[in-house]
Amino acid sequence: MNMTTSSREAPSAKFWNKMAARYSKSPVSNQAAYEKKLEITQSYFTPDMEVLELGCGTGTTALIHAPFVKHIRAVDISENMLEIAQDKAKQQNITNVTFDQAAIDTFSVPDQSYDIIMTHSVLHLLEDKEATIANIHKMLKPSGYFISSTVCLTGMMRFLQLIVPIGRLFGFMPLVKFFSAKHLEKSITNAGFDIISSWEPEKSHSMFIVARK
Repeated sequence: MNMTTSSREAPSAKFWNKMAARYSKSPVSNQAAYEKKLEITQSYFTPDMEVLELGCGTGTTALIHAPFVKHIRAVDISENMLEIAQDKAKQQNITNVTFDQAAIDTFSVPDQSYDIIMTHSVLHLLEDKEATIANIHKMLKPSGYFISSTVCLTGMMRFLQLIVPIGRLFGFMPLVKFFSAKHLEKSITNAGFDIISSWEPEKSHSMFIVARK
């Protein structure tokens, strides 16, 4: 696992390092929706694909997808999250997933490196999601896929807009950005993607989007 000092010291890294053990034991909030997202994603996989996941957390999704592709590079800002992810990979004897520590908003590789890039419950935690989406577009091969699940909170949880700044000040909440599903879709198309499908699971504040470069 590769690490960078800057990401290790970042406030968001400190928050997620504290949350890692609890996060790893938390059940999926909507198992049926999660399984459908996995199924949709896997329908785009082929055995020769190079895949990148930004914000992989404890690695559950990357490890589930691993048998369907050539290789997955899974990146997260939290060292503690990645240690848990590596332990899972060893226990499951999965060798085609590489875990790296890096800040998502500064992560970069040569242009046209990946067939598919995934972000799950990540874009609303970034200072500038538009810059990250534009970087994802550059990192994808021609006709590559950007598959994302993103929490869209505008108009649904207004009280959080008051709580989050206080929570960040005292270190018990991460950065959270508030935007609508329409705003998210516009951010993706403005970066040069064509949205193939979008789905909001019932009783959910998240949008699952498949877009193609």
